[in-house]
Parts: sequence; structure tokens; C-alpha cells
Amino acid sequence: MAAREIALDHPLPDNLDAERFVLGAIMSTEAAFLQVAGLLTADDFSLEKHKRIFLRMSELHERGEKIDRVTLANELMKHGQLQSVDGLSYLVSLDDGLPQLHNLDSYAAIVKEKSTLRKIIAVSQDTISRCVAQGENATEILGALEETLIKLGDVQSKNALSSPAQIVSEYEGGINAFLDASKRIKGIGTGFLKFDEMTGGLREGELFILAARPAMGKTAFALNIAQHVAMNPKNPKAVAVFSLEMSKESLLTRLICATARVDQQRFRAGYLNAEERHALQDALYRIVESPLYIDDTAGTNLMDVHSKLRRLQAEQDLGLVVIDYLQLMQGRGRYENRVQEISSLSRGFKLMSKELRVPFLVLSQLSRAPETRPGDHRPMLSDLRESGSIEQDADMVGFIFREEVYRPDKESLKGLAELILAKQRNGPTGRVKLAFLNRYTKFENLAADTGDDDAPFEE
Repeated sequence: MAAREIALDHPLPDNLDAERFVLGAIMSTEAAFLQVAGLLTADDFSLEKHKRIFLRMSELHERGEKIDRVTLANELMKHGQLQSVDGLSYLVSLDDGLPQLHNLDSYAAIVKEKSTLRKIIAVSQDTISRCVAQGENATEILGALEETLIKLGDVQSKNALSSPAQIVSEYEGGINAFLDASKRIKGIGTGFLKFDEMTGGLREGELFILAARPAMGKTAFALNIAQHVAMNPKNPKAVAVFSLEMSKESLLTRLICATARVDQQRFRAGYLNAEERHALQDALYRIVESPLYIDDTAGTNLMDVHSKLRRLQAEQDLGLVVIDYLQLMQGRGRYENRVQEISSLSRGFKLMSKELRVPFLVLSQLSRAPETRPGDHRPMLSDLRESGSIEQDADMVGFIFREEVYRPDKESLKGLAELILAKQRNGPTGRVKLAFLNRYTKFENLAADTGDDDAPFEE
């Protein structure tokens, strides 16, 4: 009960001077309301009378009327609230002590900060009360807490609208860097050249959904990208892989064999020659030295992922997060159906990627529709399993397709694969042809595509 006593024994966070200065500035400067309207709502004020005053200011603004002491007093009077805010005399006093050159953005930020702290306290107290009551199981309480905290974080991340001049002035390097493609912010290279040309690499804050039917190689493809990012000799970045399907030992085996180009079956059986053993030792050394981190915790949820990533990001230059895979993750809380639960998870990953400013590569299952479709078995967006808002949340949606799975008798299809980019918010869609080395569970560029590896993205 210590946390509860602390919350009750201390006054809730507020800054009444900042609240008064915000309200006073709005009445003294016609454009001030627009300056704070995108950040503050009536509920962000701690005093009830300040809530009422700001709410009536909002209504005046919506009707296109000027906000001043007279119009505000009249609006409050119409709602029978003038006396409850201490009358016209209090409205007059709101700008007492207000600096002539007031710093409205700072005042509004202080009000928002205190409001967020009060909301966190309220959520914490509600969680304590529900725990003490024991009317729900722990999973339901954690789910509600998780959803509320993610929403609070989303509210905190809102920014005001920016003009083109502001965007360019705030851009690192200024207008010259903005106009020079070679100096623009680069995405993370995946090692797949045609894909990187189409997308510019994986960019911070973006959610890439990679889907496929079982045994198509989606885990292999994701590991190939993770490996390229973490082991890139020019600019290695930390990669976090959350595996809900395979153990960390199995993933490490895949990584070593793919790097060493050693047949996994021979490795598991132990039938290795001296050359293969040397290649495996060299591959293991390189992987051990790389900033690659694997988590295979069963029952991982959004809050677990978030907390682990925050700790890793504090210590490393985090470049990529891989989730394998979406349908194996359980949401906490009550959902009417599985589609709603998956939608909540995909939205959570999108918010997390924006907050951490890191690209997320999230693997997903497909429905059986491609297998039942006559003729062309290539997947499409409508095949996303339990899709809900997956397509809506994703910045990119890609499908791994290997026709040899459906036509194993056709020799010319062996070792050929396609990455179908079905959605890209900021670029073209299309197909990228790849080679698939089944023995090593490794995707590679086709020989015709290899060339200069560095060009438009960060290597």
C-alpha cells in the first residue's frame, strides 16, 4: 500500500501560474488560442474553473468569435458558470504578472507535463484498486494498463503542424542537405539490392509487415536482413529479434549456417569436413562480435518488448527490431475477437516504432487463400490472416513467394523466390526476384542484380 499512501499524502502535480498565464495570454492575444489548441484540452488544466474557462474559449473559437474578457464572461454566463469561476474579477486577474513578451509554448508545455503526471497517477491508483479488489485476473489488469499507457505515450508524441519553412530549417544540414539526395537521411540497407532501390532501405519509425505461408522462408528472410544490419562492416547497428516460434539456439544455428554457407542437415548430423568446420568457427566468431540480440521468451507481450527495447536503446545504437511472428503474440486484456486483438498488436508496434524511431520488421501469417486460388498462387493484401488493421498500420507490406513450393516437379523454378512489395506508403510497389538457397535457409541477390552496394541507403 506504500504507493497508494504516497499518492494520497502529496498534492497532485500542477502549476497554477502556468495555467493562468496560458488563459491570460489567450485573452490578450487573438492568435494565442491557435498556438496552444493542438497541444492542450480542457482536461489538461488542474483547476475545475480553468477547465471551464478553456472549454468556453474553445466554443467561442469554433464559432469564429473573438476571445476576450467580455465575450468569455458572456459565454460563461450563458452556461450558468460565471460565478463558479469566481466571476469577471477572476477573468481580469488571469493576466496579472504575465510577462509582456510571454513564452506561451513553454507555459503550455508545463501544463501538459503536469497533466500527464496526474494521468499516470490516476492510472496507477486505478490499477492498485483493481489489484486489491481481486475481481479480475492479473492478465486482464495488465492488458488494461498496457493499453492505457500506450495511448498516453501516443498523446505525448503529438506535434504541432509545421510549415515548409520550419521543416527545412529543422532538417539536419538545412536546405542544401534537403535538396541533395546524397545527403538526405538514409534508410537501413537490407542487403537485397533491388528491394533497397525500391524502398530506400528500412526507415526509422516505419512498420514493415512481411507475410508468407508456412515454409516459404519468412523467418530466413528476416534473419538475413537482421544479420546484414548487425554484421555490416561499414556501419553495424544493434538488432533485436523477438522469436515466439523458434528457440534462440535454433535461430543461432540458422544464422551460423547461413553465414558459413554450410548445409544445416550436415551440421545437425555432425558430418562436417575440415573446411566446413573452419567456416562455421569463423561465422560464429563474427556473429558473437556483432550487436545482435535474441529473445525467445514465451508469452511475450507489447509491454515486455517495449521495456526490453528501451533498455537496449539506452546502451546501443538500435537499428532494427524483428518480431517473429505477429499471430503468436497474445494481447493483454479483453477483446471481442482475435481480429480485434491482432489489430491492437499491430497498432502497438506502429506506435512503438515511431516512439523509438526504429524500423520494425514484423512477420505475419497468411490465410490459406493463396493455396486454394486457381492458377496464380501469389498472395495479395486480402490474404493477411486476421488482418484487421494490419494493412492500415503498416508502412510497407511484403510477401515471400516461392513457386517451386506449388510446382516441385518443375526444375527451372528451383531456387527462385520473389519478394512481392504489395504496399509502400512512400514509394512504388512491385516484385523483387531473389535466389533461395534451401540448404542454408538463405536468400541472396540474383547474380544479375549485384553491383554497387552503397548507393541510396545507409550501409
